[in-house]
Amino acid sequence: MSRRRVLAVAGGVVAVLAAAYVAGYVLTGQRLPADTTIAGVAVGGKSPDAAESALTRGLAERIDEPIVATFDDQRFELDPEQAGLSVDVPASIRAAGGRSWDPRDMVALFAGGSDHDPELDVDRTKLAAAAASVAETVDQPVVQAQITFPDAKPKPRQPKAGNQVPQQEFAELIRDSWLTTDRPVRVPVSPVAPAVDAAGLQQAVRQIAEPAVAGPVTLKVGTSRVELPVTAYAPALSVVVKGDAMVPVIDAKDLAGPLTSSTTGVGRRAVDASFSFAGGRPVVVPSKAGIGLDPDEMAQQLVPVLTKTGDARSITVKATAVQPEFTTKDAEALGIKERIGSYTTRYPHADYRNTNQAEAARRIDGTILEPGETFSFNDIVGERTAANGFVSGFVINGGVFREELGGGVSQVATTAYNAAFFSGLDDVEHHPHAFYIDRYPVGREATIYYGSLDLRFRNPYKTGVVIRAWVDRSSPGSEGRMNVEMYGTKVYSVKARSSERYNFREPGTQYDDTPACVSQSPVTGFDIDIHRDFYQGGQRVKTEKDTAYYQAADRVICGKKPKSD
Repeated sequence: MSRRRVLAVAGGVVAVLAAAYVAGYVLTGQRLPADTTIAGVAVGGKSPDAAESALTRGLAERIDEPIVATFDDQRFELDPEQAGLSVDVPASIRAAGGRSWDPRDMVALFAGGSDHDPELDVDRTKLAAAAASVAETVDQPVVQAQITFPDAKPKPRQPKAGNQVPQQEFAELIRDSWLTTDRPVRVPVSPVAPAVDAAGLQQAVRQIAEPAVAGPVTLKVGTSRVELPVTAYAPALSVVVKGDAMVPVIDAKDLAGPLTSSTTGVGRRAVDASFSFAGGRPVVVPSKAGIGLDPDEMAQQLVPVLTKTGDARSITVKATAVQPEFTTKDAEALGIKERIGSYTTRYPHADYRNTNQAEAARRIDGTILEPGETFSFNDIVGERTAANGFVSGFVINGGVFREELGGGVSQVATTAYNAAFFSGLDDVEHHPHAFYIDRYPVGREATIYYGSLDLRFRNPYKTGVVIRAWVDRSSPGSEGRMNVEMYGTKVYSVKARSSERYNFREPGTQYDDTPACVSQSPVTGFDIDIHRDFYQGGQRVKTEKDTAYYQAADRVICGKKPKSD
């Protein structure tokens, strides 16, 4: 065969292959590879338009099914739409086929394709919120070692490890599992170890706490020597974790009370301006200057000598004029002149509720928020400990009731949240209970847990706000009332609306054979939207929306789980 003929034949073969290659490219854009599925829906051999229709029909029911997550015996149901997940059908079809110059894709048109995961549109803010709603129930806050001094004696609090849901990892598991598996998503949990262990706590008791209250501290004031008794500074003293060690700290505010003539024989305490209330209106109570020992300076000087003995257990201080931190002029300049919002909740009789709510209310009462200032429940009320006046009661921890110090204080937080809500204050942070408690306004309630869950709201106005809080105590046969009022200068009238409850979640059953078990009736979970409408001059000027997600509360049976037959 001549060279020219060989070249002609070769050229023809190349032309045929090229034509076939181009035809393959065209075909890949006209239909998907044979036997291709997306999330289990058959789309193989179909045109892109037909495949889109088939995928939409095939996923129509499944996309509304809840995503199930589990942790131990707990079950959580997440609505895909509320979790910010939706299927991008056109993108899913393109990812499974579409025009391609890759010969393997051309062969797959006839040899067969494979199963593909769907392409998703993800609202990352909603997905993060869904993961956080589960984490609030599953997370167990770490308990750090601490020493307080009730009755001027060391009382150590043992450290306890916690656990925490890595929320970004959990959100990715939720996204990746949707429509790709029928198995529940296992909620990932990471252990959180306390910074100081039990041995470190015992060492702090021996080396810091016991010497700190071994005897009085001598105050050298001019030519006088005054003994500051342990009972005067012990309520302000604690030994806390800082970094990976335990250190003594003294709260200057708690120390201020004892530094008066009744305890030390030195000086007269300064009195801040405050507000009293008469006929629904605030009245400024004037401030008073004092003479005495500066509590901030005292706190700084006392800490280093608490572990000393003999003459080293003394400090030199000066009695000086002490000006109030908040003066009459300061109070009058805030423009606080009327009630701008209030709320009352009721509670069934229980002695622990009377004690704990009254103590929390006492600490909140009189709190002043200057323009732009943010209220923090945990900062104002402090840790719920026996030394701070709290007793044991029931709280929700890990999705079930447990008995802990400070039980019932969430009712104070809920009442304060609603008073702030109707006063038009900015919602900075609030957390509905893990499951709904029917004595609270649905969707408008707040739980708190010292160190992890807080209630925070901000004063957005150009004038100040003062909080009034008090408890009408319950008694056998009569309910108690928790009351919070906000005073300032009224800018808005605020009203609340709510949607119907939706995305219902059914409870399961848990068995608990630990001594901490509290039996619990089941409660159905659901979601609800809360709208806050702001009015001026009778006209609605803005609206805010918030969604509360309530998990189902399992029936809790105290005892071992029965063995299956």
